[in-house]
Amino acid sequence: MFESLTGRLTKIFSKLKARGKLSEKDIKNGLREIRLALLEADVNYLIVKNFIKEIEKKALGEAVRKSLTPGQQIVKIVNEQLIALMTSDIPETALPKNKTSQLMVVGLQGSGKTTACAKLALHYKKQNYTPLLVAIDIYRPAAVKQLETLGKSIDVPVYSEDINNVSKIAKDSLKFAEKNQHNLIIFDTAGRLHIDDKMMTEVEDLSKIIKPDEILYIADAMTGQDAVNSAKEFNSRLNLTGIILTKLDGDARGGAALSITAVIEKPIRFVSIGEKLNDLEIFHPDRMTSRILGMGDVLTLIEKAEAVFDKKEAEKLERKLRKNLFTLEDFLIQIRQMQKMGPIDEILKMMPGANPKFMKNINIDETDIKHIEAIILSMTKKEREHPEIINGSCRQRIAKGSGTSLQKVNQLLKQFDMMKKMMKNLNKGKLKFGKQFLPIQQE
Repeated sequence: MFESLTGRLTKIFSKLKARGKLSEKDIKNGLREIRLALLEADVNYLIVKNFIKEIEKKALGEAVRKSLTPGQQIVKIVNEQLIALMTSDIPETALPKNKTSQLMVVGLQGSGKTTACAKLALHYKKQNYTPLLVAIDIYRPAAVKQLETLGKSIDVPVYSEDINNVSKIAKDSLKFAEKNQHNLIIFDTAGRLHIDDKMMTEVEDLSKIIKPDEILYIADAMTGQDAVNSAKEFNSRLNLTGIILTKLDGDARGGAALSITAVIEKPIRFVSIGEKLNDLEIFHPDRMTSRILGMGDVLTLIEKAEAVFDKKEAEKLERKLRKNLFTLEDFLIQIRQMQKMGPIDEILKMMPGANPKFMKNINIDETDIKHIEAIILSMTKKEREHPEIINGSCRQRIAKGSGTSLQKVNQLLKQFDMMKKMMKNLNKGKLKFGKQFLPIQQE
């Protein structure tokens, strides 16, 4: 996400930071480049105009001109303005658990709305809510079946009826939820075009029946300003409470994310950053800004790690690392845990200092991770604990058993040995700060 914009901004800031002092001309040239970068990222023209105006006002002030690090000051100002741009004045309200809340999800056809409903259900289930998914998309073929399949995969019930009356389905689902003690109902409405007045009237009538606590609009980030304009139309008819940005992992520009809150004055609540049902994140403007500026996102990284890593196992691993007893068995456990956090290349991009140009060339194939797993599983327990005993014939046996090649087995063992030496140096305090370690990759 944001690869193009992050790459452009990184180059601009590098130029500014390379200069000891910045003249007014230098600052204006830098701002002109930032303006072009934002426009190329498909950010709304008026938003860009006001954004640059605010930065210029602060950047040409005394504080920057007299600063010992004027380039860093410009970055700081841009950082603050980006956060402000994506921050809404509407405070987030937590849904209560002691009574039933209704959450209505609306959006255009093909925006990923049904999948987003399942992602929301899983998100709230993890927070100890008892969600119910309601299928009221009676127009798209197999929409109900899709929601039922998704609900089954996360063990969340789906309410549906084989009738063509969305109002009745909605009313009946409310009674069902009360009877079965569900404290959160998520309504998957039919995808519609905002120009279709009949369908828009239907969803307006539905909202009067449901009386939702939240109306979330699904905005496809890959459609850029089209998503923003559609959100504006939906908001005028439904008074949205928030936005879910989908397909953000496939959007290299970021125009929708940077424009939508400022245009419709409603907050982005969640962002979808992958196809898996746990690839949904709560939106934090400061963290997203940090990613856009290539500064990583440590807090989200920590949250993801805390969600999947067992505390006792982590403490056990730390003791092993300190004693340099890290084995291939431990490495296999870590690989499996990291996979639960999401795509590894996306995880790496959250690390501070990750160079966008370098990260762009990193393509960690999930198949390669499976190969590593297969190689380790083809070893005996003793070989995993003491890889130094693995001789030539053992390596051939492991390659055959894992369905890989002798070259890949040799590469894994070589890189694991390098990693152990690196960890040994880390324990001795020999590694310098700023060095980054990447997971083992197959070539």
